[in-house]
Parts: sequence; C-alpha cells; structure tokens
Amino acid sequence: MADAPKSFFLSPEIHAYLLDHATPVDDVQQWLISETHSRVSDFSMMQIAPEQGAFMTTFTRIVGVRRAVEVGTFTGYSALCIARGLEDGGRLLCCDVSEEWTSIGREAWKRAGVDDRIDLQIAPAIETLRALPKDDPIDLAFVDADKGGYASYYEELLPRLRTNGVILVDNTLWSGSVIDASRTDDDTKAIRAFNDMVAADDRVDSVILTIGDGLTLIRKR
Repeated sequence: MADAPKSFFLSPEIHAYLLDHATPVDDVQQWLISETHSRVSDFSMMQIAPEQGAFMTTFTRIVGVRRAVEVGTFTGYSALCIARGLEDGGRLLCCDVSEEWTSIGREAWKRAGVDDRIDLQIAPAIETLRALPKDDPIDLAFVDADKGGYASYYEELLPRLRTNGVILVDNTLWSGSVIDASRTDDDTKAIRAFNDMVAADDRVDSVILTIGDGLTLIRKR
C-alpha cells in the first residue's frame, strides 16, 4: 500500500513524490500496512492510502474534533489516523462487523497509545448509528463501508452532526467507474446514486477531493 498508488490517476512516480513531501508513515503505521498485507491479503486494497491517512489526521486537528464516528473500520488504519488528531478528551466510535479484521486494528491502536480514545462496536453499523442520541453532536464522521449502505449511513449521521461538522466519504470516484456507462454493478450504481444525492442536498456543501479513490468532504450548513 505505501509503495503503490491507490489513486487511479496517479503515476507511481508522482505518488512517491507525494509521500516524500507529507508527514511520513511511522513505525506503527508501517506495521499495520504490513500486517494487513500478510493477514488480509485478498482485501488489503480496502486499507486507505497513506496520504489519505495523513490528510485525515491533519484535518481532524484543524477542525478541533472531540467526537468522531467511523463507519467501516477494516484493520484500523483510518481510525488510527483520526484518533491521533482528536482534541484532548476526544472520542472515536468505530462501527464494524468483523472481530477478525478489527483485532489487527486494536493491536495497532495499542501500539500507538490511542486505544483509550476508541470505542469499537461490533454490530451492523446502521443499528449502532440509529441508537446514537441526537443531542450529542458529532464533529466528524468517516464512511468507508458497504457502498449500498452509504445513503442510509449519511441520513443517520447528518441530523447528528453539528453545524459546520463534516462527513468524509471514501471511494466516491470508484476508480473512475462513476463515469463508465458500461459499469452497471450494484456498488457502482450505489456510489453514483449517493454522489447525485449529496450534490443535490441543500442541507450541505460538498466537494469530491482527488485523494485516494475519491474522498467526498461534506459540510453541514
């Protein structure tokens, strides 16, 4: 992951330059990248790119996040990055259904000294989100899970987001398939529908960032 671009529009050379001019991957992150490759090799591309992780830590700090929610944790790289950027006393709620994959993340969080900031709920994310109170505003949410669930997760998160709070949504360019008319699989159709829904939603301002596989930044008005 660290030495190959996840962005379909980046050459290996530009990707290497990009990594060389950002906050470097540290020992814990490199361990997590390696463990994901060796223990979950068939799905390792689900891990976010290092440059996206650096962006998410920096962005979390800029926003001053105290309460964050993540939908889709996989092996914990994005959670590690968000947790590192939290304000003192901040908390991150992670929603996932896999004990196996998230156990790798738990070890990384412990190694990084951020495990005390993260609450992991192993259950369908939609159930966890629906159980959240609406009077305890969320500062930041990150969605990187089943594509067919994106719209439902968004509709549960947005009412719980504070004004000027942000939802980040991953894979919204889907390796360019969003503009490929020949792609008619369910995931591609779900992402297109989600992108159209957000673009038409007058409750928010949004922009698709060309980071990783497309990262949509959504600000609640």
